[in-house]
Amino acid sequence: MCGIAGMIDLTGGRRMAPRGAVARMAKAIAHRGPDEDGFLDEPGLHLANTRLSIVGLADGRQPIANEDGSVVTVFNGEFYNYAETKAALQAKGHTFRTHTDTELIPHLWEEHGTGFLDHLRGQFAICVYDRKSRELVLGRDRAGICPLFYSVQRIDGTDWLLFASEIKAIFASGFVTPRADPAGLSQVLSFFAIPGPATMFQGVQSVLPGRYLHLKPGRASVAAQTQQRIYWEVNYPDRGEEDYGADESKIVDEFESVLYSAIDRRLRADVPVVSYLSGGVDSSLVVAMACRALGRAIPTFTVAVTKEGFNEESEALQTAKFLGCSPIVVPCGDAELRGDYPELIAAAECPVIDTACLGLMHLARSVHHHGYKVALTGEGADEWLAGYPWFKISRLTKFLEAVPGLGFAVRTGAAKLMGQPAFARETYDRPEQLFGGRNGWLDIYGMMSFSKLRFLTGDMRTAVMKHSPFDDLELPTGLRRWHPFHRGMYLGARVMLAGHLLSSKGDRVAMHSSVETRYPFLDEDVVDFMAKLHPRWKLRGLLRDKFVERKVAQRWLPKDVAWRRKKMFRAPMDSWFGQNQPPMPWIEQVLSPESLRKSGYFDVDAVRMARAQLAGMRTRSLGRPALEMGLTAVMATQLWHHLFLKADLCELPSALPTTPALGVAA
Repeated sequence: MCGIAGMIDLTGGRRMAPRGAVARMAKAIAHRGPDEDGFLDEPGLHLANTRLSIVGLADGRQPIANEDGSVVTVFNGEFYNYAETKAALQAKGHTFRTHTDTELIPHLWEEHGTGFLDHLRGQFAICVYDRKSRELVLGRDRAGICPLFYSVQRIDGTDWLLFASEIKAIFASGFVTPRADPAGLSQVLSFFAIPGPATMFQGVQSVLPGRYLHLKPGRASVAAQTQQRIYWEVNYPDRGEEDYGADESKIVDEFESVLYSAIDRRLRADVPVVSYLSGGVDSSLVVAMACRALGRAIPTFTVAVTKEGFNEESEALQTAKFLGCSPIVVPCGDAELRGDYPELIAAAECPVIDTACLGLMHLARSVHHHGYKVALTGEGADEWLAGYPWFKISRLTKFLEAVPGLGFAVRTGAAKLMGQPAFARETYDRPEQLFGGRNGWLDIYGMMSFSKLRFLTGDMRTAVMKHSPFDDLELPTGLRRWHPFHRGMYLGARVMLAGHLLSSKGDRVAMHSSVETRYPFLDEDVVDFMAKLHPRWKLRGLLRDKFVERKVAQRWLPKDVAWRRKKMFRAPMDSWFGQNQPPMPWIEQVLSPESLRKSGYFDVDAVRMARAQLAGMRTRSLGRPALEMGLTAVMATQLWHHLFLKADLCELPSALPTTPALGVAA
């Protein structure tokens, strides 16, 4: 993978960007591509790439053009259909001059125009420019594995679009001032993720998964040019038209074949590929199939949370021994959690509430330390095959739908037991109306999200509650025709995949250490196959989740591994606020009354009372998780504010790149 950045004159005036702006943008994301960089500077268009060389090591420097130089591109990611697509293009007369998959882009543009994205399989963020037609496309992969952000700024009378793989590169230009966006904060506090297109920063948006911008400088309005267009989104069959799969062996055979092919494709690289390995079935099956495809054991990396009840090291080592792998175990305890959290927030560019992200950051750091660049992961199976507990809870509590008002009463009572504040009925009803009924994801995350009512100041609460974050999700038109189980599955994936698991827990922590993570369960063919199946292949009965995957895993792994229950991996929350923890100055500093008043997000008394309440709670108290996560959200937001907006809340340095003093027009 790589980092990309650039500036485009949207007015068509073909002016040169201010000197040094794009070079600073590239420097801010040098960690994404430490091997080499490349630039294109011409009137109205400035592109940059920082390269992590994985395919075509000797001749893959970007930007890359077609034969006559009329189409040029910069690209972050991997195309797993590179060999097949290259051969097809050569058969049509296209000439390739390099051995890198990047070169597919200009030739596919020549063949298909804006439809070129339909012919790419993999993970990517792309900028392609046609010098003849003066068109430019910014596009992102279907799952949202590779990040892509943009901002429109008026500079010296010209509207410029700035884009980059990370937001810090946009700030490095010197033409965008970081300011908090209440819409982004609302998403974080509601979902513990930012599914977009909003970010934590005003005026900066993310390109959503499966979407692109089609820019025609000077020939369309700024609003028209920056309208995100859909080229792909997951689509479930209408209810009753799913593949019921009466022949179990046939379904299992087909899933085994499509998953194996996805893993085999993701082993294509000109550098060695390793794999993450936890104690769960997803990563274990990926490692087993990778070993078969390679004809040898693949190196594995396992994080060990050094806290009783959270460590999956023994389970992972069991799988590694069975497959003949030599595992590398990476410890992550309280000291690492408390000491490295500021680095995590700086990498993610948003508040991160899921402490498990630190374990993944340490894994990537170890992969890089051992000289590797590419790692397979098992992410994505839980989203598309019902691996999370809320799917079971939803099925168990289905009877609540039968009695009007019963569901609201039960959930209000549960929220009270968890120590959550009361909420209005319409706040509860609005998401259900959008999604055509209740679902398990809403039951869990919807309830936890009401913590924001507990901590926000009056003014901030008004700003955040003014607009529902659910209205930003831009739901598929056919969603209400889907099976209710699939509606819940879509919601969890739409919010959590690109908004958290592939960003704060994926790309951002991996590429922070110059490591590319690859996701076989998010292969286009795998996702399409899983989507068409009847829910019974995802959850059989009340307990047998990921049913079709586990049936496949029985063929590859010991039975106890194939049917092992999922653990919600996280580092323990009491690492922050435990009574026996050594002092960590920045934690107390960002949560001090003075710092809370400076940032203005959170009520001083509410935070003080919550901390006192937590100190008096038993470790396994029912209300403790919600309180811990709420306070972690407060702390993470305060830390984010300090690192990116104004570094006056604690003793840590700012995370913003240093830029010269420039006049900035929003």
